[in-house]
Order: sequence, then C-alpha cells, then structure tokens
Amino acid sequence: MAGRRPHHDGSVLYVDGVSARLGARAVLRLRVPRDWGSASRVWVRSVQDAEPRYDEAVPLHPAEAAGNNPGDGSGVGRAEDAHDGWAWWEASMLVANPVARYRFLIELPGSGGGPDIYWTLNNEGLFARETSDYSDFRLTTAVPAPPWSRSAVMYEVFPDRFARSSAAVELPAPEWAIACAWDEPVQGVGPDAARQLYGGDLIGVREKLGHLEALGVDILYLTPFFPARSNHRYDASTFRHVDPLLGGDQALVELVQAAHARGMKVMGDLTSNHTGDSHEWFTRALADPQSREADYYYFSADHTSYESWSGVKSLPKLNWASEGLREAFVTGEDSVVAHWLKPPFNLDGWRIDVGNMTGRLGAQDVNKEVAALVRRRVLEINPDALLLGEETSDAGADVDGFGWQGAMTYSNFTRPLWQWLASPGARVDFFGTPLPGVARIDAGTVLDTHRDLTSAFSWGVRNATMNAVNTHDTARAASVMVAGGPLVAATLSMMLPGIAVLFAGDEFGLEGGRGESSRTPMPWGEPARIVTDLEPSYAELASLRHNSAAVRHGALRWLMADGDVLAFVRESPQESLLVVAVRADIQGLPFGDMGLSARERAAVCAAPVFHTGGYLVYSDFNLNGPGAYIWKLPGVRVPGA
Repeated sequence: MAGRRPHHDGSVLYVDGVSARLGARAVLRLRVPRDWGSASRVWVRSVQDAEPRYDEAVPLHPAEAAGNNPGDGSGVGRAEDAHDGWAWWEASMLVANPVARYRFLIELPGSGGGPDIYWTLNNEGLFARETSDYSDFRLTTAVPAPPWSRSAVMYEVFPDRFARSSAAVELPAPEWAIACAWDEPVQGVGPDAARQLYGGDLIGVREKLGHLEALGVDILYLTPFFPARSNHRYDASTFRHVDPLLGGDQALVELVQAAHARGMKVMGDLTSNHTGDSHEWFTRALADPQSREADYYYFSADHTSYESWSGVKSLPKLNWASEGLREAFVTGEDSVVAHWLKPPFNLDGWRIDVGNMTGRLGAQDVNKEVAALVRRRVLEINPDALLLGEETSDAGADVDGFGWQGAMTYSNFTRPLWQWLASPGARVDFFGTPLPGVARIDAGTVLDTHRDLTSAFSWGVRNATMNAVNTHDTARAASVMVAGGPLVAATLSMMLPGIAVLFAGDEFGLEGGRGESSRTPMPWGEPARIVTDLEPSYAELASLRHNSAAVRHGALRWLMADGDVLAFVRESPQESLLVVAVRADIQGLPFGDMGLSARERAAVCAAPVFHTGGYLVYSDFNLNGPGAYIWKLPGVRVPGA
C-alpha cells in the first residue's frame, strides 16, 4: 500500500464533533486526491433503522472536483496550489440511531466511454466491491472520553515492584508470601511466581512522581492495590481498603493528592469478573447458602462447587444477574465503584480487569448491560472520569462507547507490532497462544491487521484505547524485538490515535519473557541493571505528543506499508506530522511513492523533529533501521478556512 487515496476519518477535519445528537444532521467531509481520480459523484450511505439511505455529497470547489485544473504555467496547478491536489466533498447525514453507521460511495467516470467505476470507502479502507456494515464508519451519541485522555501518556505501575518508600518499615511477610530482596531474580513460572513479595508500596510511588513527570506522564495507572493473597492482587480479599503492605488507605490518598498537584490523573484497576476466594463476600457466601452474598457467585445446586475464572478456584466468578451484587459493586451510595472515586481518594477512573468476560457464562450474557451500568455510575460521580475495559482479543463488538469508553486490548496494535519487530530468535509467551514464538510479518500485514481490528471503533473509542507496547501481563518488548525495536514501537504508540502507554521499566530497557517475569523490580540506584536508557527519547516523544495539534486532534492517514516501512501522517489545519518507522536499513526512502504534495515534499527536505539516531542523509533519505523519524509538515488546507 502506497500513495494517496480518498480519505475520511472521525477527526475534526472530516466530522463536526466526535459525538452526535440523536435526530440531528451530522456534517461529513471526504477528500479525494486528483492524482487518484476525478470523482463525478459522491454519496454517503448510512444505515438508519437497519435500512440503507443515501445522501449525495456536494463538491466544496466544483471546478477542482471535476478535474478542471489547467494550472498557471508554473508547474503547479490551481487545485494543487489551493488544496494540495485534493478535492473536498461534503454531505449531511441524519443521526437516526445512537450508533450511526456510514460509508462513502465514490463514482469515477469510465475510461474511453466505458462504464462508470464505483468505490466504497469505509473504516477499514477502499474497496471496489460491496462490504460488510461491520466495518462502516461510526458516529455515536455516546459521551466521549474526557479531553484529558486524548493526548495522554499513561504509565503503568505494578506496586510491589516499583519502589520501596525511603522510610519503609519492614512488615512481616504474610503466610502466603515469600519475602524477597529487591535485587532477587523474579520467578516467571511455577507456584512461587505469585508469592514473591518485594515490598514496593504506594509511598514509594509518590516519592518517584518526579521521575514520571520528567518522562511526560499524564496518567498513573496502578494495578490493584486491594489486600489479597498474591503479589498481583487480582484475587482481592476486600474492596474496602488499600493493602496495609502498600501503606494502607492514607498512602493512596496522599499519592493521588501529590499526583494531582503535578497535573497527573490516577486510575485504579478493578476486577469485575471475580474476587479472590478469601474475599469477605465469598467466605460468607460459601459458609451460608442463605446469605445475601450467596447469589453474588455461581454455586452448584448443592453449594459444594462454584464457577471460577478459567477454572482457577482461587478466583470465584461473580454473577451479574444478582441485584445484590449490582448494588454492592456499582449502584449503591458507597459501592465499590463509587467508593474510590469519591473523597478522600478521588481516583480519576478505572481500568476494568477481564472486562470481556464480565457478565458472561455459557448462555448468560449481560456484559454490555454491566458495562453501561458501571459507566453511568462512574460519570454520575465524576463526569470527567475515564473508564477502560480489558479486552484481550477483538474489542470491536464490545467497546461501542456506551459502556467502556476505550479498551486495553492487544489485537490491533501490540500483537501485529510485535510480529513486525520481532527478533527471529525470540522465544516468548505470545499472548497465551500455542505458538513457539512470534511469527514475523511484513508492514502490509501489520496495517491490514490494524485496520481490520480497529474498523468497528468509533473515533472517540479509538482515541481512548490504549496503545500498549507491553504490559504487566505480557513479555517485555525488549525480550521480543530486535535491538532498537522498543523505541520504534514507543514512537508508534505515541503518534497514533489512542492513549500512549509505558509499563514501568520500559524506559530502562527491562526484559522478561512472559507476564510474571516482566514484573521486574525497578533498578533505582543500580545503573548496572539498566539495560538501555530510553528516558530522554521517551520524554522527547511525550513532549512532541503534548504540543502537537496534529496528535491531539488530528486525522490519521496512512501513506505506506511495505515490507520494512510503515509511514503515516497526522493532519490538522495548524500542522501535520509525518511519521516513518523502519525495521531495517533503507537506502533511499521512496517519498515519491507516498503522494506528498509539493509543500510537504519541501518540508521533508528539512531535518526531522525527532529521530532515533543512526545514519541519516537527508538528501538521499537513507534511514537507519530499526528506527523512527518524524517530520513537521504544513497544516491541511481546508476549503473555506
């Protein structure tokens, strides 16, 4: 894939607002490059009450749309000079349903008197055939995620492994735990993996907020802080308190206050699918079949067995058909969801663990109902809060913006990125698949996968979805990718629509072949344990992300996906950014194949505003790979602006 093609997305260049009002008419715009073809007519095809409807678009500059562009003898025609060789079309569409699906139908005159040619443009791409409604563009009436999430950089902390406070008191290890020295190796597999306790606490996190601020972090995401019988704490024994091993309730209060003082948001991690088997609800339910809590779980008729997450008996599954559970967890005045969003804790949102399995068991499926219930309660308490759901596979069907506002998902970004940048000899856990390692793919397959698995997202959901290079549940990118690959991946995470994500230790090049072994204690004061110091590069990328209108509000248009090269442009009226990622050395990058305008080609002759280093000759465009390069381009010329 290379060159210019017709383009539309949900950004402000093409849609007036990221959400719509039911019954209103939404204004939609399309750009058609003149070197691709001169469209004679364009329609917006929407689905209203399950029936297709067509609204004809009008050219914003009729002479340009019709290809009437003789030029002025300078070598650059009037349309190229006015709008960089693009013809703009505009239509309005009735928002008849909460989810308005639409696509564009483009008519090109047939050559030599032949029949006209028709193209379909949807959220997955351009097709010369009929396509499924599933991949149509989506405009919804859902309230979008808060504006602060749009250009955010999220930093994930696994509390036990991040930092011990300077005045930490050595508490006796609980009976389930194995106390470990900070420099003791992590056990990646076996029964001890969840029992190793290193003693990190929330006070230690607070003391390191300056490090996060220097990296450009906006969101501190904490994995669970509840008391539990494991180091990961996804097996909570109560949702009412912070684990004393982490400093107790006051430590969280002071951490959130300190983060807010630095302009950072703080998100917690809440498991809605299960509790631990030591949870106060479960122990009461198990002891008394007549207890209020008994219907919070799935017990057998004789009350001797119960359903659990993936058959793990220490994680009994919650039954969301229970009205009592809904009140205790969500709707009650001091419910679990509400308690931590209110003073004195004041969390700024939740990441919902196992969001995809919540409310689902066999024939029962109340997943979307529960997600919408949680969302309503969260926004009642704090309309500026963010709610993300974990979706380990294809998130399109679940995350429509009316429940989870965005997703923590691996299918559309993390997995294809690993496969593109993988070291040929990498033998890591590939997201629980039976594969012995990571099968390498080319850039074209990366883009096909990415488009396919984001095509069901509205633009609002897309911008609130996490672009995770790795997390506490995966291998580390440094153990998966070729040398230099993690920084290329971080560049894509920072520059694509979505929430950029760093897992604590990425900035030091920490390694690990699976989720448990990636949870390495941070190398504070131990320079010998820093594998690769990426702090300056991450900070530079975060600054560029925060200060670029193209990243905050801009469109995304792909220019090239071929073998070892991925290239795209983020576009806004104020400025645009050209991002080129390469996984191998490139001798003479073919910018001519990308369809850049004359103004854009001139801008690329200047030095990039960011690059990962290495051999670079601007005149010949020889790029060192793996590497990432970003150029600042002129803003998009919008008709009437």
